[in-house]
Amino acid sequence: MPFVLALLLLFVSTDEQQIRDRLKNPTGVIELPSGVVEISSEIVLPSTAHDLEIRGAKSGTLVRVTPHFKGRAIFVLSGGANANFHDFEIVGSRGALTQATQGLAPDDVPFVRFTKNSGILAENTKNLTISHIKMREMAGFGILVSHSSQVKIDNISVEDSGSLNAKKRNNGTGGILLEESTTDFEITNCSLKNILGNGIWTHSLYTSPRNARGRIADNKVEYVGRDAFQVGHAISIHVENNTATAIGFPIDAVDMEHGAIPVALDTAGNTEKTYYTGNHFSEINGKCIDLDGFHDGEITNNSCENQLPPDAYKYGNYGIVMNNSNPDMESRNIVISRNTIDGAMFGGIFIIGTGNTVTHNRLFHINIAHCPELAALYGCFLGPDEPDILRTGIYLGRGASRPDIARNNIVEDNFISGYGMGAHCLGVAPGVSLEKNRVNRNDCSDDLPVNARNRIDQLPVRNILEALDPKILAIPPGRIEPAR
Repeated sequence: MPFVLALLLLFVSTDEQQIRDRLKNPTGVIELPSGVVEISSEIVLPSTAHDLEIRGAKSGTLVRVTPHFKGRAIFVLSGGANANFHDFEIVGSRGALTQATQGLAPDDVPFVRFTKNSGILAENTKNLTISHIKMREMAGFGILVSHSSQVKIDNISVEDSGSLNAKKRNNGTGGILLEESTTDFEITNCSLKNILGNGIWTHSLYTSPRNARGRIADNKVEYVGRDAFQVGHAISIHVENNTATAIGFPIDAVDMEHGAIPVALDTAGNTEKTYYTGNHFSEINGKCIDLDGFHDGEITNNSCENQLPPDAYKYGNYGIVMNNSNPDMESRNIVISRNTIDGAMFGGIFIIGTGNTVTHNRLFHINIAHCPELAALYGCFLGPDEPDILRTGIYLGRGASRPDIARNNIVEDNFISGYGMGAHCLGVAPGVSLEKNRVNRNDCSDDLPVNARNRIDQLPVRNILEALDPKILAIPPGRIEPAR
């Protein structure tokens, strides 16, 4: 036996070898050994796997990664059909495995070909179920599914996961990712906490078919450094009844070098016939809902609430924004109705394009940064060409990444209050005409000074501050105080 192979075998435990031997079978029920099992390198299941069930022992199975683990993920399934993983725990070795930093995947490389050290990786798989698994300390993703169909992910817990790039910013990892035209999927009842990158998201290359026919529902995300939820390059996705809090924390891990402003519910690519409904978010160090690439869909009955003083939101931003980075779409036929935005750092809703309906939204405490008076403190410098863009409740723009003048939109029956909202409730960019949009019955008013509302000696805010771990927030001492 070659010396190197013999040396490697010394580091393979009996239980690990037992798992590898069992998983050579392409079908049947595979019960993992009970107790703690250490894994030193990726376990690749047969590409012909079918009707395969991998389950933990009745007395409990904890799969633990060794500090010198090598591989894309602990379990790797490429091909096959009707696979089911359930009822065991995975503990990564994030501290040891992140010494060699890793950035974002290049724009032309899917994550499945780039990211290492994940929990479960599946590609080109049909009818995949992953359920009732607890994961923590994953250096890569908890779950990464690529180019697969009929995927169900339910009751997954992922904690303390994700890694950093060379500048010590998040690289998007840590959560649950479905990519490269994954279709007919559900992600439900999952709990993610202390995730450095994105929580739950979809992604596909610009040159790839879009993800399609998915449902992301009833999930909970706490403390996430990038986006809590993101729908990227997709069609017919329902995101509903999810909650998230502490988005964009820890502050030091926010990837501003790549312009990755944290978002509670983000959009990317070309996304249409998609519905964001009944989601509730709080303490957002970024944007509430970003509609970059979103068209022909609905945003209804969602809420975003910030209760801390503006100093807590270093990267605080708009409430709901439209954008058009993808060249294959236009911001059109979007319904934004019955949403609540409370405590946006800057403006409330930013509109571009045509045929959009913005009605019955409630915007409270808009512009907590007090733009432009406190621009030096909070970075809301207003250009001479568009002085109202960051201090307006609802703003009709002339474009975002590409020109797209707001016209033929309906803006009616919205309630808007906040700093300066009496004078800057509704605004338009140069070249945009209110007469070419239907704007009626919007109730606008100033409110009590937000800084008075957010004094830290008030009970609700004190409770929030006590609930948020100062190490997670990474706010320098003295920064959380009533703004002057």
